[in-house]
Amino acid sequence: MNELVRQHTALGDTDLEWLHLLVSEWQLLSDLSFADLVLWVPTRDGTRYVSVAQMRPNTGPTSYQDDMVGHLVPRGRRPLLDAALDEGRIVREGDPEWREEVPVRVESIPVRMEGRVLGVIARNTNLLTVRTPSRLELTYLQSASDLAQMIAAGSFPFPGQQVDMDASPRVGDGLIRLDADGIVQYASPNALSAYHRLGLAADLVGHHLGRTTADLAPSRGPVDEALVKLASGWAPRETEVEGEDGVIQLRAIPLKPKGTRIGSLVLLRDVTELRRRERELITKDATIREIHHRVKNNLQTVAALLRLQARRIESDRGREALEEAVRRVGSIAIVHETLSQNLDERVEFDEIADRVLAMVAEISPGKVTGRRSGRFGILDAETATPLSMVLTEVLQNALEHGFRQGDTGTVEVSAVRGGTRKDARLLITVQDDGVGLPADFDPTRAGNLGLQIVRTLVEGELGGTFDMVPAPEKGTRVILDIPVQGEK
Repeated sequence: MNELVRQHTALGDTDLEWLHLLVSEWQLLSDLSFADLVLWVPTRDGTRYVSVAQMRPNTGPTSYQDDMVGHLVPRGRRPLLDAALDEGRIVREGDPEWREEVPVRVESIPVRMEGRVLGVIARNTNLLTVRTPSRLELTYLQSASDLAQMIAAGSFPFPGQQVDMDASPRVGDGLIRLDADGIVQYASPNALSAYHRLGLAADLVGHHLGRTTADLAPSRGPVDEALVKLASGWAPRETEVEGEDGVIQLRAIPLKPKGTRIGSLVLLRDVTELRRRERELITKDATIREIHHRVKNNLQTVAALLRLQARRIESDRGREALEEAVRRVGSIAIVHETLSQNLDERVEFDEIADRVLAMVAEISPGKVTGRRSGRFGILDAETATPLSMVLTEVLQNALEHGFRQGDTGTVEVSAVRGGTRKDARLLITVQDDGVGLPADFDPTRAGNLGLQIVRTLVEGELGGTFDMVPAPEKGTRVILDIPVQGEK
């Protein structure tokens, strides 16, 4: 819509914002009217109209099989559009139009904002399935007429009340029509069922909706007064009401077709099952986070016990082996600590990489500086846990074997993500400027336990590749190439 309005019309940003607000609300008008809506806006030179938006009803058959958005029609071809735009009033046609052997009743509703008519809504009703209207259909049509008059007067939609069409109740979910005093004149079967779910034993018609709703809600005190006011339809608001056996979502829409409030529409939806599932998910998420937190605590306890044991071993090799185990356990604990703070099983791995780099740097025999470049991004737990161990082993190997006591140098970790969302890959390079590899070194046959762990995790669990080669100038370069899920 933005592109069409800016390309063909003279409307400004404020006008466009009003049209967006209207389009966010007009599913309500379409469903209440059982009609298609097409929004026509005059072009910049005033000789044509351009259709910038279209809505089909959920409550009846469509009048337009084709998409009308982007169509241009010359002024004069559709007299109802001209009359509504020029005179600023709702224009109805006496006889229906025939489109592909389907009779269609056509009406035009001017869209007014602050006294100016910005465009015209063409309301087209398919009359092929018209039958004797029921009380529900009559209520729908009367409410649609009131909303149409409010649009023509510029009092609907309500400024500052942008509606999420997916989250708000719709006409078919449940509808209640109130008079000016908040007394129920009509309640649809779905609306009545929702109130029965809250605990209502009687009919709604003839009762004050605000007080009835407050009586069914368990809260007491000042909240009751606010709920009475809202459910009475005095202002355009949304809320949820929770009873002992159910939860309903309410949306109040004051009706002021001639500037004075004559009543209200209340749309409602039974969201009991939806809220129950949300609570279950929240409980599940909390449980998962608590599990990660306890795993992290247990791993830290294991690391502490290994550290104590290392202090009591006289053998230098035995002490070093236990200290390596402490770092391996610590790298896994970092991942679980991060997972315990998230709502899903995905982590921002850059923070983990920095913490692993800092942890391993503590064992540096000299003044070796560690740094990271690039971005790992978000990884799932199944990738993050083994990757943290791989990074720990590679960094530990670089610091222990690449530098001697008193050496200065640098170890750099770089990460580059590439590929598509379905075939994303993560290329990790760990490069040091230490003493380099022995002349006859073969990473595929090296017996070092750390390198064996790296090969097993990279090729087995991560499904990637691992290589270890001399750096171009000095030192050693480790290259890891692993598949990852694309970031969402």
